[in-house]
Amino acid sequence: MSENFKMIAKTFYGFEDVLARELLDLGAQKIEKGLRNVSFYGDKGFLYKSNLCLRTALRILKPIFHFKFKDIEDYYKNINNFKWEELIDVDSSFVINSVVFHSKTFNNSKFASLKAKDAIVDRFRDTFKKRPDVSSSNPDLKIEIHVNRNLCSISIDSSGYSLHKRGYKKYNSHAPLNEVLAAGIILMSGWDKKSDLLDPMCGTGTILIEAAMIARNIAPNLNRSFFAFEKWKDWDEDLFELIEKSVLGKIVDFDNKLYGFDISLSMIKKAEKNIEISQVDVDIEVLTKDFLKSSKEDQDDLFIIINPPYDKRISADVKSLYKSIGDTLKNNYQFSDVWIITANLEAIKSVGLKTSKKIKLFNSNLESRLLNYKIYPGTKKVKN
Repeated sequence: MSENFKMIAKTFYGFEDVLARELLDLGAQKIEKGLRNVSFYGDKGFLYKSNLCLRTALRILKPIFHFKFKDIEDYYKNINNFKWEELIDVDSSFVINSVVFHSKTFNNSKFASLKAKDAIVDRFRDTFKKRPDVSSSNPDLKIEIHVNRNLCSISIDSSGYSLHKRGYKKYNSHAPLNEVLAAGIILMSGWDKKSDLLDPMCGTGTILIEAAMIARNIAPNLNRSFFAFEKWKDWDEDLFELIEKSVLGKIVDFDNKLYGFDISLSMIKKAEKNIEISQVDVDIEVLTKDFLKSSKEDQDDLFIIINPPYDKRISADVKSLYKSIGDTLKNNYQFSDVWIITANLEAIKSVGLKTSKKIKLFNSNLESRLLNYKIYPGTKKVKN
């Protein structure tokens, strides 16, 4: 049995608590929350499992060493002294991504990456008379460097391309909702999977598909074609298949209704195709319908998640739209638990309903709010 080691799961701002709970449920050890990341311990099998199963992680890093440095030469020497030949061969390829904070040595991240590349290449050339290539296209090893003042931490990326790329969203919109963001919103909302869920502005179906996977306990990255760890020297295909089989065995049934509206027929057609590709095996109904002219069906309770236009990438009269959303909810969707995600912090005031919760998030680089409204008879409009 392999030994436990430290890993770091990267996420969006505001999802650290949700990600930590996911890791705890998966069986991670020594969980510690950071800013946009959560560190934890597990073995090689858990590395595979976390990449397959974590819904709110963007990538999983494996730290390999860290050091203090005095200057550029000292930085080069520490990286050159590391036994890189244990991770890649001379005929392999690698790429380096660096971030630099508060450093007197490096005034930009590209220079930190360049010096690290020189140190690695020189080690191979001096030892083997050959060197691995640097390639940003499907490299054998992705190296992540984090410099903060005179401290350097080096990790290897086990995921490859971002884990939000589940493999099902082949058809997109002009303003797509990130899959990790969608899953995080659903988990943060506390949806108990016992009530129907409506996305009344569903676009290409991301929220509905993520909800279906959560409801059925389907690991989000089962459809991914590739993980970076598959190119590592210690890649264990038998172990991965064992983990994958275990994950598949934990899928459950779901009988409640998931449905969505969109005013655009082309969006609905894209949503239908993405739902089919996702293979969630849940009856998700998507309809070409204007939410502002709709009413709640005959449900005792209804869970609603709305991702309306922000007027950032989509042109819309957002204040009028948001007021209409509030009116529609108050008049036509009583006994509903409603969550709205938006980056338009001014327009959201036009909804005019009293919020139960306000949570600060980021949608990419857009500061956003996730707001909760409990819609019951007598729900009051608030003055703006």
